[in-house]
Amino acid sequence: MALSMETQLQSIFEDVVKTEMIEEAFAGMFMDTPEDERTKLISCLGAFRQYWGTLPQESHDQCVQWIVRFTHSQHSPKRISFLYDCLAMAVETSLLPPRMVCVALISSDSLEWERSQLWALTFKLIRKIIGGVDYKGVRDLLKAVLDKIQSIPTTVSSAVVQQLLVAREVVEYILDRNACLLPAYFAITEIRKLYPEGQLSHWLLGSLISDFVDSFRPTSRINSICGRCSLLPVVNNSGAICNSWKLDPNTLRFPLRGMLPYDKDLFEPQTGLLRYVLEQPYSREMVCNMLGLNKQHKQRCPVLEEQLVDLVVYAMERSETEEHFDADVGGTSQLLWQHLSSQLIFFVLFQFASFPHMVLSLHQKLAGRGLIKGRDHLMWVLLQFISGSIQKNALADFLPVMKLFDLLYPEKECIPVPDINKPQSTHSFAMTCIWIHLNRKAQNDNSKLQIPIPHSLKLHHEFLQQSLRNKSLGMLDYKIALLCNAYSTNSECFTLPMGVLVETIYGNGSMRINLPGTNCTASGSVSPLPMNLLDSLTVHAKMSLIHSIATRVIKLAHAKSSIALAPALVETYSRLLVYMEIESLGIKGFISQLLPNVFKSHAWGILHTLLEMFSYRMHHIQPHYRVQLLSHLHSLAAVPQTNQNQLHLCVESTALRLITALGSSEVQPQFTRFLNDPKTVLSAESEELNRALILTLARATHITDFFTGSDSIQGTWCKDILQTIMTFTPHNWASHTLSCFPAPLQAFFKQNNVPQESRFNLKKNVEEEYRKWKSMSNENDIITHFSLQGSPPLFLCLLWKMLLETDHINQIGFRDGKPQLKVLERIGARALVAHVRTFADFLVYEFSTSAGGQQLNKCIEILNDMVWKYNIVTLDRLILCLAMRSHEGNEAQVCYFIIQLLLLKPNDFRNRVNDFVKENAPEHWLQNDWHSKHMSYHKKYPEKLYFEGLADQVNPPMQHTSQYLPIYFGNVCLRFLPVFDIVIHRFLELIPVSKSLETLLDHLGGLYKFHDRPVTYLYNTLHYYERHLRERTSLKRKLVHAIMSSLKDNRTPGWCLSETYIKFGMSAREDNVWIPDDTYYCKLIGRLVDTMAGKSPGPFPNCDWRFNEFPNPAAHALHVTCVELMALTVPGKDVGNALLNVVLRSQPLVPRENITAWMNAIGLVITALPEPYWIVLHDRIVSVMGSPTLTTETAWAGCPFALLDFTACHQSYSEMNCSYVLALAHAVWHHSSIGQLSLIPKFLSETLKPVVQTEFQLLYVYHLVGPFLQRFQQERTRCMLEIGVAFYEMLQAVDQHSQHLHFMDPICDFLYHIKYMYTGDSVKEQVEKIIMTLRPAMKLRLRFITHSSKIETSSAAPPSSSSSSSTTTTSSASAQPPTSSISVSSPSSTQHTPMSVG
Repeated sequence: MALSMETQLQSIFEDVVKTEMIEEAFAGMFMDTPEDERTKLISCLGAFRQYWGTLPQESHDQCVQWIVRFTHSQHSPKRISFLYDCLAMAVETSLLPPRMVCVALISSDSLEWERSQLWALTFKLIRKIIGGVDYKGVRDLLKAVLDKIQSIPTTVSSAVVQQLLVAREVVEYILDRNACLLPAYFAITEIRKLYPEGQLSHWLLGSLISDFVDSFRPTSRINSICGRCSLLPVVNNSGAICNSWKLDPNTLRFPLRGMLPYDKDLFEPQTGLLRYVLEQPYSREMVCNMLGLNKQHKQRCPVLEEQLVDLVVYAMERSETEEHFDADVGGTSQLLWQHLSSQLIFFVLFQFASFPHMVLSLHQKLAGRGLIKGRDHLMWVLLQFISGSIQKNALADFLPVMKLFDLLYPEKECIPVPDINKPQSTHSFAMTCIWIHLNRKAQNDNSKLQIPIPHSLKLHHEFLQQSLRNKSLGMLDYKIALLCNAYSTNSECFTLPMGVLVETIYGNGSMRINLPGTNCTASGSVSPLPMNLLDSLTVHAKMSLIHSIATRVIKLAHAKSSIALAPALVETYSRLLVYMEIESLGIKGFISQLLPNVFKSHAWGILHTLLEMFSYRMHHIQPHYRVQLLSHLHSLAAVPQTNQNQLHLCVESTALRLITALGSSEVQPQFTRFLNDPKTVLSAESEELNRALILTLARATHITDFFTGSDSIQGTWCKDILQTIMTFTPHNWASHTLSCFPAPLQAFFKQNNVPQESRFNLKKNVEEEYRKWKSMSNENDIITHFSLQGSPPLFLCLLWKMLLETDHINQIGFRDGKPQLKVLERIGARALVAHVRTFADFLVYEFSTSAGGQQLNKCIEILNDMVWKYNIVTLDRLILCLAMRSHEGNEAQVCYFIIQLLLLKPNDFRNRVNDFVKENAPEHWLQNDWHSKHMSYHKKYPEKLYFEGLADQVNPPMQHTSQYLPIYFGNVCLRFLPVFDIVIHRFLELIPVSKSLETLLDHLGGLYKFHDRPVTYLYNTLHYYERHLRERTSLKRKLVHAIMSSLKDNRTPGWCLSETYIKFGMSAREDNVWIPDDTYYCKLIGRLVDTMAGKSPGPFPNCDWRFNEFPNPAAHALHVTCVELMALTVPGKDVGNALLNVVLRSQPLVPRENITAWMNAIGLVITALPEPYWIVLHDRIVSVMGSPTLTTETAWAGCPFALLDFTACHQSYSEMNCSYVLALAHAVWHHSSIGQLSLIPKFLSETLKPVVQTEFQLLYVYHLVGPFLQRFQQERTRCMLEIGVAFYEMLQAVDQHSQHLHFMDPICDFLYHIKYMYTGDSVKEQVEKIIMTLRPAMKLRLRFITHSSKIETSSAAPPSSSSSSSTTTTSSASAQPPTSSISVSSPSSTQHTPMSVG
């Protein structure tokens, strides 16, 4: 077939190109007339048309390629020209497809620049016929033409340049926006692939390419966040986990969409951002999230490694310049070294960074710098890793440390031994310890790499050797720590110092001490190891210690020892769990090994101890561990053995703490892990715990704006959780509580209303049961009847009635109190909760109908006796049940009145609170006498959890035989704190009880001194109840004052509220409201700016972040700032506007050169506040949209992109309000949650669309929203599609209102960017209708979105006049583009693929 095709084609074409002998003899002298030429052409084409018709489809390509080969084999330009005319005519008469011809021509091997005539003729033909090629074909041809041009060398003869330039004309024609052969977006993609940022195009193309690339700079700006490189997150803040902060793990660049010529700074590695995050304590999860690092995949990340090294160098510089730096005392850089040590271990341990590479890099960067003040700290950091990993790795990996030693320890004489009474002495010994570990490794490996002890370290080494020989080691200095650090890899030498530590906290075998409660004794050691000592141990030594403790606890659990753990051991273990660098043996081992082992051994005393530790001693535990523990607790609650008063109370209290302590940004990520089985994180029987979870869920979804723009929970992660809760514990909510829930949650509970038992029925049933009680005389019958499983839970109501009628429990029917006690014991702790619940409802009924006065006093006295005298129910459980009931109106007020009376009227609880607050401090990590204070408090106010008071009423009194589980930390005050949190919230919801709440805060607010998260609680409360507290300014102030003043003795001045607020805001009177001025807001924001910039000394006092409520200074600064702003008596709208004015008005306190840092701080603060505070930004945008700058184009004609380039304008002092608002909006939206951002589509369609009429306004809206489309696509696609349609609708309005459109090309480029990067064909149907209504020039440019032909787009009307870049004349208007059956494809196969169609 191939042969016959060639033969036939030869016969057709050779006939027309063959010449007579005489023509060849006189070449160039003979010429055909145009008629002869045309005749030849027509006959040739006729023959070819006939043959082409017989060819099968699959041979068409081959045929055209043969013709091109045949043409290129000719040497006569005349023949070539004639054959090309044939091809041109074949294309024009629609015989040959233009794309096929162009592809064959451009891909011919014979097309070389050296054959300049062939080159010129070929590109002339391509230029002539390319207008008929479909747009994707033109894209491929552009790529091929540019590749061909690349083959031309840099120097060629000037004689051929003119002919070579024909290729440039083809490129020029393809890039001509008026010709509109393809979306310019396709062209820029191919050009940027061939000529990336910073690479010049081929000389032949001159400025053609650079001008074309520059025409896309406006589109790049539209897609860029103003000042993005200066925006920084707050680590562990909710916004920090979103996609805004992701970086490429190889280059540290932002992941930019599309091949656009973004500003240079966006292509730079964002080392500043990564460095800033790495510097923050507790940032490792965020670093992994930013760089997409997975702990399961061991992958080295050189850019991360480099930043860690730079951070160490920075710490060395800080140590050198610190005024009061003293190797023995340490300065503010101490905290940085401590943090660096933790970061290094984590990233090297998971192999994201290589230890030997880092040490060599450090050596290189420190060489010649003379930085030696921080050398001991550096060696201490390196010792942490070396001691823990040298046994498992090759010695060669650690030898580079000796190079560092030579550099940093140049001394020729011996370095003296430091004062070992100071903790810093362990750092001074670090280098000697490293040498000992290296030497030990070399000996064990029989290596020839043994290094003699350096002369300068001899005294240190001799001191350690001597100390090792001393068998009686004391705890008064740091000798033990030094020995542990030096010999942790040498078991013979390590046993002695570690043995001393362990023995100190275990207590010797014989000594016993009493713990609270009856029959509870423990081993005798009470003083824990101090934090200073633990900090002075290497990670390896700490791991040995914690392993030893955990092993001992498991061993004692298996042995079912009746002697409880020593208080010193429990406290020391708690302190060790704060070290993140020993997480695998620490908190991970605690949750996944220790707890299950203890539970399996039924060692309930140890289990109780572990739960107490978790409740009162743990800090910064990662949320997945906390939710895992919650799941454990729910399964524990179902086990029969835990149906024991003290353990059940502890399990429920711990679960309540875990639930209420969940951070707002933690709730969704953690609970979505359990969507397949929500039962595991919910309680099967405790209504109170499930209600607490719903309240936490309501608060979290409100604060993160999860439900913004939604009116139903359908399709969300909450749905299964709520439905499971309603299956387990069906319940209702009071209308005042429900009104605070986000709308979708309100709708759910209204739909799932649960019928409630009437108060009248309850009263009747209690009377009935009481009659039975009085009529029964046989004790066994009484016990059997009233403790029968499934009988109504009314027993506490009966006890109440007995006391109300007779004053004493043992006078009824002349019986003693024994049956009552037996019934309570039989009912069991778990079932008794239902009785407390019913009793709470019954109390409200009783109090509502009581006559008041004397009877009321009697009622409250009896209730108090049930708690404190008879020990029937604990105060915290009773209050929790009362606070969680769903009473309405008057009954709700009565319920809260009972709570108030119970807490305040008798002195029992108030005295306990006052004494506890007065005698104790919350800084448990600094104390060594907690146990003695704990015991003296329990002696004064013993906990009675087994109805002891009731047993004492029995005649004769019954013996207390209950075995108490060990209590190391807890008491009724601390147990009450999470309940008090809930009580305050319930009181806030009901306006008539505001005064009662103020009274409660006056008397019990001091308890907040011991709250784990007082500022977070205040922040959540003020945020969640913002609507309820708007008009109740004195209550808001009271709440803030009560909680903050409880902490005043334990915090350094200036730790939270600003001096200005304390002076004017705290003491403001109703008749003299304090309105802060601009200076106040500037100072408040400046405080956050300085904190984030790492200013030293910082605005807030230094502290040990391991035990702080917040993980780092910026998180602390952000939360206290928000609390103060929400506490102001000024409406949220005014505060929001004042915050925006910090940068929108000229403020003397705001430095120009640092403006983006201030915008960043405002963005962080305003997005962390409730909606009324940040929604004012929308008003500012509307105001700018209506400003003359954007509505009248005359003043700024020709340069809107310069006007909206904030950075350039700011630097040249030519900025205007519109660019400031743009930059500030970007800073705010960059920090916003996706919930907050999801209001943008509504804002666009309802507010901005009606006002957009000019091109400037349209471009302003595009600049505003364009940069956030990527986030919408990743997190809320529906919003992205709505915005896409709104952009076209606005364009339609502008098109109708404007006589001229000056910026059609940037507008169209942006719309193509949206199509190919985000929406694909998903909005095609809606936008096609809009495009068909636009002016022809615009329609022509957008025809590849509608897939309409040029004729359709240009025949509708004559082109409107516009600037030179937008006139619509086209030289090939007749050429037919491809039909609309062409599928949408991305302009670049290597770029992000667009969304799936539909």
